[in-house]
Amino acid sequence: MASPDGISFSDNSATGRQTDAVPVAMPGWLPLLLGFLTAVGPVSTDIYLPAFPALEKSLHSPAGSAGMTLSAWMVGLAIGQITMGPLADRFGRRIPMLVGMSIYTLGSVGCAMATTMTEMCLFRLIAAVAASASIVIPSACVRDLSTGNDAAKLMSKLILIQGIVPILAPMLGGIALDYISWRAIFWVSAVYGALCVLLLLRAFPETLPRESRRELRPLSLLHRYLFIARERSFITNALVWGFCGFLSFTYLTAAPTVFEHIFGFTPAHYGMLFGLFAVCMIGSSQINGALVGRVSSSAMLGWGIAFSVLGAVALLVVVMVAEQYPGPTHHIRPVMLLPIVGCMMITLGMTGIIGPNAMVGALSNQSQYAGSASAFAGTMQYALGSLASTAIGVLPADTPMPMAALMLFAALMMGVFAVMRPHAHHPVVSAE
Repeated sequence: MASPDGISFSDNSATGRQTDAVPVAMPGWLPLLLGFLTAVGPVSTDIYLPAFPALEKSLHSPAGSAGMTLSAWMVGLAIGQITMGPLADRFGRRIPMLVGMSIYTLGSVGCAMATTMTEMCLFRLIAAVAASASIVIPSACVRDLSTGNDAAKLMSKLILIQGIVPILAPMLGGIALDYISWRAIFWVSAVYGALCVLLLLRAFPETLPRESRRELRPLSLLHRYLFIARERSFITNALVWGFCGFLSFTYLTAAPTVFEHIFGFTPAHYGMLFGLFAVCMIGSSQINGALVGRVSSSAMLGWGIAFSVLGAVALLVVVMVAEQYPGPTHHIRPVMLLPIVGCMMITLGMTGIIGPNAMVGALSNQSQYAGSASAFAGTMQYALGSLASTAIGVLPADTPMPMAALMLFAALMMGVFAVMRPHAHHPVVSAE
């Protein structure tokens, strides 16, 4: 069956429901468009990190208070994702993203014009709830259009597009602060949102046929999430995905303090280091895309987690050794910088393999509820990410030990839930 936009799907003729949707002729530019849309997450998270001190000074807010805007962003994403998924299953993929990115654009304008930290947090929350549509729905589009190894390859392409943003965003944000106000960063975010709206209007095809859409009823929605949560391949892979987020947000929250205050990095130098880690994630995601088909997605996930655990163990050992021999003017000797960065490159780099394969596994049996399942997994990830940020906030900030310990904890938890995954995926019959 063909959608009005020219993308074809396979049907189950007995039920009239979409099954494993496989495109007959998917446009080659569609992965690029999906990646551009999902990049709203790293664009909005990373580009303003170097502006925290300027933000606090401009809004007459105490040191460290800018972190509340990041917490508001993550809370908004957790709320938004669990609501956007069902909307995408009811109204299709295109309309929720159009509405979401329109509101995100207005929220970014509000951030650019905020006069107090409270206003900034409020507009960040609004922007996050709205941006959730373009963060979670493209993953459902991948499930609409492909399955198995093909889905893993397509997901890797999305990771590549998303990965370019973390390389450039903090670096550009840090450099821009030398010439322009922090408010200009949010005006740029608003322009990005407006461009996404234009692309959705002019180029994005609907990937969910009308006959495959679901009714939106509160009790039915609750029943749907309970049904999804009971499916073993979903919950185990989604928890792997969630603790992958825990690991990433541990780094995201702790690294500015570790590298700027302990090792004396400037914001621009930290932005470059941030880009180096992003290059590692992109590289591993492309290795994943190249090997899928020759190596199973499940095996790639296992190897990715194994290397992440090894990197995290090595990081903790290096930090423990470094703290036994502190320098005369630094809490940790500068010579220990290289091994710490090397261990983090391994640990964080593997998320480019773990992320796409865990999400493919989570959605493997969720063809009927791909939007809801993707949203559920995303909410779990940002909830765990918020927990990681909170933990870093209450632990000592003059040592990299909390960062290393929490990254190892996340890697080990990924391993635990990976072992608990079912050995084979079997079709799940709807409870509705």
